[in-house]
Amino acid sequence: MPTHSEIKELPYSADQMYTLVADVAKYPEFLPWTAAARIRRDEDKGDHRVMDADLVISFKVFRERFTSRVVLWPQEKRIDTEYLDGPFKYMKSDWRFEDIEGGCKVHFHVDFEFRNAILQGIIGVVFNEAMQRVVRAFEARAKALYGGAA
Repeated sequence: MPTHSEIKELPYSADQMYTLVADVAKYPEFLPWTAAARIRRDEDKGDHRVMDADLVISFKVFRERFTSRVVLWPQEKRIDTEYLDGPFKYMKSDWRFEDIEGGCKVHFHVDFEFRNAILQGIIGVVFNEAMQRVVRAFEARAKALYGGAA
């Protein structure tokens, strides 16, 4: 059951980073191993939005589609993701963004387990490096969109 937590300070506002991470449909443009994204449902609930999204993850011979429920809390600058369907036993992730002087602090946490023990073993070996690449991809996307030194 790999987990990864990271806190980064970036020279962008919490609003900017929240907007970037909330734009799930754009993930294939910049996120490693993300071959496709499709928003199946996007519902405004007043103080939050609920999206059901399919992502296709492709790495060498491995290609899997999974569906997640993404709950967007714009006032709190928080994004919670819960696994619905696909190759995992479970998956949860969350992002929190807080403004600080000169930028924002990004809190990221993910916890998951694949159904397939062999796949789980393969991912376990490279998991932390893979998660760091994902976080760096979001940083690079922020720099491309908003400029700056990140």
